[in-house]
Amino acid sequence: MRYAARLAEDAADIARAQALRGLCFRGPGRVDCDRYDARCLHLLIEDRSDGALVACCRLMPLRAGSEIAQSYSAQHYELSALESFEAPMMELGRFCIHPERHDPDILRLAWGALARFVDENGVGMLFGCSSFKGTEAAEYADAFAILRERHLAPRRWWPRVKAPGVVRFARDLARRVPDPRRAMATMPPLLRSYLAMGGWVSDHAVVDRDLGTLHVFTGLEIGAIPASRARALRAVLADDPPAAIANASGAA
Repeated sequence: MRYAARLAEDAADIARAQALRGLCFRGPGRVDCDRYDARCLHLLIEDRSDGALVACCRLMPLRAGSEIAQSYSAQHYELSALESFEAPMMELGRFCIHPERHDPDILRLAWGALARFVDENGVGMLFGCSSFKGTEAAEYADAFAILRERHLAPRRWWPRVKAPGVVRFARDLARRVPDPRRAMATMPPLLRSYLAMGGWVSDHAVVDRDLGTLHVFTGLEIGAIPASRARALRAVLADDPPAAIANASGAA
């Protein structure tokens, strides 16, 4: 494969990730960083030919749902229902791909690396905020209607409203018949991947003025991933050395 996945090794690696995040979320020449970076692992996807950083995300391992209040997502969503989740969890955040890169292998490799992390650390649930560009909910009416119709969270894990600005799409679009083609065309690629593996979302989107996005809380119970999809993800890194994401469990 043209690309390689590894964890950030030093401050310079993290700075590269923050610069790419800035480009993707805030605009050219800007850097994206916050207090959560120090608690996270940073996954880098690089072009083997020149070492260019083409994608990145950050990972926050939690020992169980009892620690979910420490997550980035918890500042936007009331997540007390997930406190009873007993297995290790992992928050996936700030996922981005360089805007000039469109190779689907980048996303495929990222998920392969995440699958290895999940396996090696016994993670039972992957979660985070899936972002739509911009803050105009009308642009995503069909996507939100599909989420309401097919992908709302199980009641036992239901994320509740906490943020001051939200779009209550499950309530507001209850009568809308979505156009599936238009819905999928406006759905963020990361969210499409979550949903294809059995992921689910909150019943509302948060209006994030800081990043200029709308986002939905997204959860994926690892045990719910179809066996064929799980095998495909594990096969992505089958020929790479385990060091690609080694030492993950002790780095949070």
